[in-house]
Amino acid sequence: MSKVATRVAYGEALAALVADDERIFVLDADLSGSTHTNRAQKVKPERHFNSGIAEANMMGMAAGIASGGNIVFASTFAMFAAGRAFEQVRNSIAYTNLNVKICATHAGITLGEDGASHQAIEDIALMRAVPNMHVIQPADDVETKAVIKAIVDLEGPFYVRLGRSAVGRVNSDGYVFELGKGHVISQGKDIAIIATGVMVEQAMLAKEALLKEGIDVTVVNMASIKPIDKDLIIELSKTHKALISAEEHNVIGGLGSAVAEVLSQNNPTRLKIVGVEDTFGESGKPDELLDKYGLSYDHLVDHVKALLKELD
Repeated sequence: MSKVATRVAYGEALAALVADDERIFVLDADLSGSTHTNRAQKVKPERHFNSGIAEANMMGMAAGIASGGNIVFASTFAMFAAGRAFEQVRNSIAYTNLNVKICATHAGITLGEDGASHQAIEDIALMRAVPNMHVIQPADDVETKAVIKAIVDLEGPFYVRLGRSAVGRVNSDGYVFELGKGHVISQGKDIAIIATGVMVEQAMLAKEALLKEGIDVTVVNMASIKPIDKDLIIELSKTHKALISAEEHNVIGGLGSAVAEVLSQNNPTRLKIVGVEDTFGESGKPDELLDKYGLSYDHLVDHVKALLKELD
C-alpha cells in the first residue's frame, strides 16, 4: 500500500468537513500549500483566512473567531505553532478554553532537509504543560482523518501533531479515534513498545524483525498523549517484563515523560525512553535522520534485546 503523509490526510479531512459544517473556519500562516489547508480553501474560500507570516496574530484571530461560537482549525509548521505563537496559544486560546484546533504540520526530525531551525522536537513538551490543552499525534492517514473528524465535536483546544513525510498505514479502515485511549495494534508478551506518530510504523517493523528471532513484543499506538491512557499503561506494566516508549521528539517532556509519570505514581516499571537524545537535528533525508538519531526500527530491535538481556 502506498504511503501517505498525515498532513495530506489532514487537508483531505478538513476539506470534507468544512463543506458541510458552517461552524468551521480555517486559518493558515502563509503555508496553506504545505499544510494542505488549501484544500479547504478551494471548497469554502470565504471561511479560509491567511494571516501571512504572523503566527502569533493568527492564534489571536483564531481565538476571536472561536469566541463567537465557531470551531477554528489553525495551521502552520509545528515550530511556529508551538514555539513562536506560544504566548497567544496559552493566554488567548487555552486560558479561555476556546474551540481552537491547532493542527501543526512538519513536526519532528522527519521534516528532513529544512534542518534544525524547523524541526520541532520540543512541541509536545510545550503543549502538554498548558492547562486545558489536548495533545494528539496520529500515526497514519486513517487515524488522522478519524482524529480530525472526532475533534470537531470535542470541546476545547487541541494540538494535533502532523508530519511532512509519507508514512505506512498501521490502522485498519473503520478505525475510530477515542480521546484518552491507546490502541493495541499487535499483542505480544515479552516487552511492550508504546509508540506515537511515525514511530508506530517503526515499532511494527521492529516487531516483524524480532519475531524471526522468537521475541514477541506488544505494539501500542498512543495517539492521545494528553489525556493519556493511564489504565492501559498500568495494565501493560503488569503483564510485560518492561516497557519502551518511542517518539520523534526530545526524550524530555514528551510521550516517554508522560508514560514515566503514570508508572512512577502507580506501578514503577523498567522503562526505556526512545527519542531524540536532547540534541538538535540537522538537514538530511527523513529515513537517514531516523537512523542517525536512533529512531529507526533496527534501533528499537536493539533496545528490546538489551532490555531482555538486562532482565534475564
